[in-house]
Amino acid sequence: MISKHINSIIILFLFLLVSCQSNVQKDFTLNEISIIPQPKELELKKGSFTITKNTKVVINNESQRSIASYFIEKFYKASGIKLEISNSTNMRNSILINEKSGLTEEAYVLGIEDKTIKIEASSYGGFMYAFQSLFQLLPPEIESNSVQTDIQWILPNITIIDAPRYKWRGLMLDLSRHFFDKEYIKEVITNLAMHKMNVLHLHLVDDQGWRIEIKKYPKLTEKGAWRVDQESAAWKGRRETTAEEKGTYGGYLTQEDLKEIVAYGQSLNVEIVPEIEMPAHVSSAIASYPELSCLDKPIGVPSGGLWPITDIYCAGKESTFEFLEDVLTEVMDIFPSEYIHIGGDEATKTNWDVCPHCQKRIKEEGLKDTHELQSYFITRMEKFLNSKGKKLLGWDEILEGGLAPNATVMSWRGVKGGIEAVEQGHDVIMTPNSHCYFDHYQGPMNDEPKAWGGYLPLSKVYKFDPVVESMTPEQANHVLGGQANLWTEYVPTNEQSEYMIFPRIAALSEAVWSSKELRDWSDFSIRVKQLFKRYDVIGLNYAKSVYLVSSNSEISLENKSISLVLKNELSNSDIRYVLGNSELNTDAIKYTNPIEITETTVIKAALFEDDIAIGKIYIDTIKFHKAVGKTVKYENIYSDQYKGQGAFNLTNSIRGTKNFHDGQWQAWIGNDMEVVIDLENEQTIEKVSVGTMENQGSGIYFPVAVEVFTSIDGNSFEKQGETKRDYLQNADSSLKDFVVNINPINAKFVKVKVTNLGSPPNGGGSWLFVDEVVIE
Repeated sequence: MISKHINSIIILFLFLLVSCQSNVQKDFTLNEISIIPQPKELELKKGSFTITKNTKVVINNESQRSIASYFIEKFYKASGIKLEISNSTNMRNSILINEKSGLTEEAYVLGIEDKTIKIEASSYGGFMYAFQSLFQLLPPEIESNSVQTDIQWILPNITIIDAPRYKWRGLMLDLSRHFFDKEYIKEVITNLAMHKMNVLHLHLVDDQGWRIEIKKYPKLTEKGAWRVDQESAAWKGRRETTAEEKGTYGGYLTQEDLKEIVAYGQSLNVEIVPEIEMPAHVSSAIASYPELSCLDKPIGVPSGGLWPITDIYCAGKESTFEFLEDVLTEVMDIFPSEYIHIGGDEATKTNWDVCPHCQKRIKEEGLKDTHELQSYFITRMEKFLNSKGKKLLGWDEILEGGLAPNATVMSWRGVKGGIEAVEQGHDVIMTPNSHCYFDHYQGPMNDEPKAWGGYLPLSKVYKFDPVVESMTPEQANHVLGGQANLWTEYVPTNEQSEYMIFPRIAALSEAVWSSKELRDWSDFSIRVKQLFKRYDVIGLNYAKSVYLVSSNSEISLENKSISLVLKNELSNSDIRYVLGNSELNTDAIKYTNPIEITETTVIKAALFEDDIAIGKIYIDTIKFHKAVGKTVKYENIYSDQYKGQGAFNLTNSIRGTKNFHDGQWQAWIGNDMEVVIDLENEQTIEKVSVGTMENQGSGIYFPVAVEVFTSIDGNSFEKQGETKRDYLQNADSSLKDFVVNINPINAKFVKVKVTNLGSPPNGGGSWLFVDEVVIE
């Protein structure tokens, strides 16, 4: 009896607890609402709704069961509560899923009241995006794959009416330069859906690897999917491989893998679009089947950078088109996507110029030149795809020689190709490298992992707009949307891929979903920091570059002072700094104006939030050495391409960064640097340092020797010391001070000779980059 009494008390207590939870009420403020991308219309009301174990998910037809199950499964993983699906019309404590005709594709209406959540859409995508907004209204813990305790799953009473601005909201992932497996690709799809992105474009073929199983041509993956491992060398500094060498670095996706990826994408309203490159970027195919080229010459799969791209498909051989039609037939059996991307970019046609098969084709088809031959090639492939109910999509080079009749252009070399295509009445997807190339740096190069080059911070991505102002309304209607591209020459791991994609994909998602009138960088700056909390729960290795503090410096040679400007890309940033050995804490100086520095000092700075330093701490040493502001005489003048700040560049105390276009570097191609610095009066010299850079992929190499000479009269010099360094392979971008310590000696003139590597192992000339000569 006692046991039964105790059980009754426990049951009553649990009932009361659940009842209390279901009646939790809270009034939210707009500052607590953080949805990315920004919805079209949002009205916040008083009150709230709490999801409990008694909440039902109500559907009114079986077609809605899959979307209901998606929500239930995600909620169960995070909460441990398994919600039930019901056909009941009871409005109390329910999530109601209703079809509503008249809503556009992917549009939705989300209404939350005290007792019900109502979701309306006309398509699966609309329902999916309604739930994505619902998740962003819940605590960040909803993104967890393990049960989170002590969380109230409470939502604000709100009405959201939303629809995307563009139909194409994509990301391209390059699988060729580095291979990414099925499980990682599915993770990318999951995170794209969270941002309401609906296309994943898979770059499956390129020179450095063939990544899709083609059953009729097994050598494509037996040989073409693998390259010789030269990952320890710079991408553009790797030796050419031979056909006989066996590749061990790479991988590929089976057709079953890809079908699983496609199905997973469909479950999240993400269309998977394959890219099968042609006629160029196909060395991996030609390495597998040499007869596909003009020269019939066996080649190896390239291990790294390749330019120019001359090993391309022969446009004169019928067997080439038979091969491609066979390949595309298998591709189309895997991918139900509306579009097939055929590349079409960067084809160097020198082999076509001398190939008898290609020249015969030009003559027989009445073509002018090899540009028109490429147009013939693309048009022929388009006819084949059209006959199978598919649309051809290609990079903007497919405009060369005339655009195929029904082709859609993906404009990457700026917006010019997109403008040209819409003027001709063709559809366009805008993906200009200026705003959409996620292989570019997103923060100061010194603080970022190696990337391709260029600078694309979060704030610049946010400014992207697929429609160009010069377009007429009719032309703008041909713009399908926009897409980010992640080329992976410098992205070897899943973690690095995440770092390059997130959070920039959030900025792009708002650029292609939300109307221009709703976009506000200051507001986005606040919301994206809330999104970071969700990234943390997911475990994404996202970039925190937006928190970084960077600087610009100017020297006054007259006053012998440095003016240092600190900046951060977030709006209304609270930057604080200290000088010298002081600790960077809440007592640090709030940055408001440029900092004037007149002596050697260390500066530390960071972005603060709620009196706490966030992100990486900026640290720099401004060194006022004996040569600052002194005259430099150049025995060998620097290159016109890299003049730095001119005559005083080497003695202005401002150091260069890993960005060799930052204006602080002077450079010599193939020549040594030899300068004489006039100290104006005799001084005791003990050490000379030369600041240099190495970026072997860009042809920049550390010197092999630094020699120091001194003089009293400027005519007779005596050697005081040197340092030497042999060439070493280096895949990274690196900065290094070459230091020559000497016995203390009085001097008025200091000669510094820096010896260029001259000829790197792979041939060609070598650049020598120098930013400062420090004399102490």
